[in-house]
Amino acid sequence: MNFYEKSLSDFKENFYAGATTGILVSSCIGSIAAMLILMNGHTLINMIELSLVVIVAMWFNASVLAQMKPKFVFNSFIISILVSTAFIILNLF
Repeated sequence: MNFYEKSLSDFKENFYAGATTGILVSSCIGSIAAMLILMNGHTLINMIELSLVVIVAMWFNASVLAQMKPKFVFNSFIISILVSTAFIILNLF
């Protein structure tokens, strides 16, 4: 069993705890990415970056609220964290 499968299994077992923690983590990392994007200016490119971060973070939140299957919610969480982290790194340098 690889890391993804083990993490998904743990997430399924404790879905409500994982979803709650995921909403907090995704929202916090997304807000950090949004802050860094806005610190770099208000150009069209910055607004597109901001829109992508917000859409991905809200996608995860909506998937939890819509009570989607745990695998879909878990994958949405991973995508949200990866996108937000990528924009944090991109806007730091």
